[in-house]
Amino acid sequence: MTLSFLILVFILSKFAWKPIVNMLKKREDNIMQALEEANKTREEMELLKADNEILLKEAKNERDAILTEARKVSQNMYDIAKEKANEEAERIIVSAKETIHYEKMKAIAEIKNIIADFSIEIAEKIIVNELKDKQANTQYVHKLLDDIKLN
Repeated sequence: MTLSFLILVFILSKFAWKPIVNMLKKREDNIMQALEEANKTREEMELLKADNEILLKEAKNERDAILTEARKVSQNMYDIAKEKANEEAERIIVSAKETIHYEKMKAIAEIKNIIADFSIEIAEKIIVNELKDKQANTQYVHKLLDDIKLN
């Protein structure tokens, strides 16, 4: 049995041992290479992460600048629109005041005309009433003639 074992060890050492050792060495080299690539990848990821943080900060700064500019433009547009609205309101008020003034003057003139018409009608009725009889009519005509002569 010892002899069989020794023969087996000799055959394995002659034919199988070197390929097994070579295969183990190759596997070890592959694992080492994979570890090196993983370390390189990790370093690259850290660099990319740092670059991404820088880009993110720049993007935030740019966004803040754009928002600030947009707020300024918005406020400027608001101020201009407010000023135009105030000017338009003032123009409308002035126009309304002018219209009210003209309508008031027109109403006053119309009231004066109506009062004059009423006064003439009243005077006419009073004169007609006073001049109903012939003698009063003649006296009134003489009185008017006398007044005209005096003037």
